[in-house]
Amino acid sequence: MKIKLSGQDRIKNNQTVIYLIPKEYNMENLDFSVDAIRFIEKKMEAKENRIHLNLFNRWIFLLIVEDGKNENELLEWIRVEGSKLHKVIVGEKLEEITIIDRTDNKSWLLALAEGIALSNYQFLKYFKDKKDKEFSLGNIHLTGAKISDNDLKELQLQIEAVFFARDLINEPVSALNAVSLAEEFQKMGKKGNFRVDVFGKQKIKALKMGGLLAVNKGSIDPPTFSVLEWKPENPKNKKPVILVGKGVVFDTGGLSLKPTKDSMDYMKSDMGGAAVVAGTMYAIAKTGIPVHVVGLIPSTDNRPDGNAYAPGDIIKMGNGLTVEVLNTDAEGRMILAEALHYASRYKPELVIDLATLTGAAAVAIGKFGMVGMGNADSAVFNRLKVSGEKVGERIVEFPFWDEYNELLKSDVADLKNVGGRDGGAITAGKFLEHFTDYPFIHLDIAGVEFLQSNLNYKGKGGTGIGIRLLFDFIQNFPWTS
Repeated sequence: MKIKLSGQDRIKNNQTVIYLIPKEYNMENLDFSVDAIRFIEKKMEAKENRIHLNLFNRWIFLLIVEDGKNENELLEWIRVEGSKLHKVIVGEKLEEITIIDRTDNKSWLLALAEGIALSNYQFLKYFKDKKDKEFSLGNIHLTGAKISDNDLKELQLQIEAVFFARDLINEPVSALNAVSLAEEFQKMGKKGNFRVDVFGKQKIKALKMGGLLAVNKGSIDPPTFSVLEWKPENPKNKKPVILVGKGVVFDTGGLSLKPTKDSMDYMKSDMGGAAVVAGTMYAIAKTGIPVHVVGLIPSTDNRPDGNAYAPGDIIKMGNGLTVEVLNTDAEGRMILAEALHYASRYKPELVIDLATLTGAAAVAIGKFGMVGMGNADSAVFNRLKVSGEKVGERIVEFPFWDEYNELLKSDVADLKNVGGRDGGAITAGKFLEHFTDYPFIHLDIAGVEFLQSNLNYKGKGGTGIGIRLLFDFIQNFPWTS
């Protein structure tokens, strides 16, 4: 789907249009019939913000923007309203729409286009009759506000990156193991003009990544470790920003086997963090943001084969620490730890990891936000939360107190890989901190990265949540509170 600039401000007789209008707007300026204006006014008196006019040869939609919300709440409201309009648009088999802005607010217009465009995603690859199921909408034309070609390019690339991530998350492991996932990153690197190096099993052994190798022991497929790098000329940062993504392409829980219903059956999505990191790298590089960014993605599946790592095993990690494994289903932190240790060689400005790491995070706040924690400067963390509020990918900050380290003490090793039921999301983050020596933020996206029911423009299945957050955050480097 394409989003395009349109120079016209008046509509043709057969053209479907969405008017974006402030509440106090004079409707007579819309050049409608008297009856149409009366109809609109009655709807507004009934406090309806989304008004539909079926003129038989075309549709006219009005979205009335009310005040009373702060700017971020308003942007999210507009995106959600866009998803509601999308249902009508595709229900009526409309192929293109024109959005005419009468608010003179570029951010509002872009938010409406974004909500509609993100709602247009479908994963139809495995349907026999996929052509019959395809949404009709192909083009969105924008006119009215002072939008530049660069504004549209950024929006288009972010949507493309989100769709790329959603596709990867929705793919079954039968089509996407660790090796083929790395191959997808390489394809995106060529398309997006950023570097991708993929380490195979021998290189991983040479790097002594014991956590990644342990989780991979039960698999018939080898692990991979992908290094994605965007290093523009004259970057703003002297030291890189590093993004780390969990790439468990399927998680059975290993010998600590998960139940199937509402658990293992959705575990093709356990590489959601990896997909988000790759999508973010693509959007950043393709846009040309002048910030040096590196993506690190450890990848494997977690299966209960005869040689699988077992509860009670003690694993020596790449940084020399030993870990007593008490639950093989806490595998994400084992592979992320190796990526976080590897990140040290870059002496980074900041490292952010994204992972579908704990059910505890999902239970705590559900599907309406992600859990965040870390030891980075509060001004940096606050700026990340500002980006989250702006794009509708909110972060709830959890405490990161050192007392939680007490729960990770082992009788037989330096650490154990689980800290018990209490504070489970936090102890997972504190485990990861043991493998860092730089400013660090951990984002647990377990509740938001794969949705079992439709949620407005975020859709159903893989969401790609995190890409728009990180894009805005990195675009605004250097960060201030």
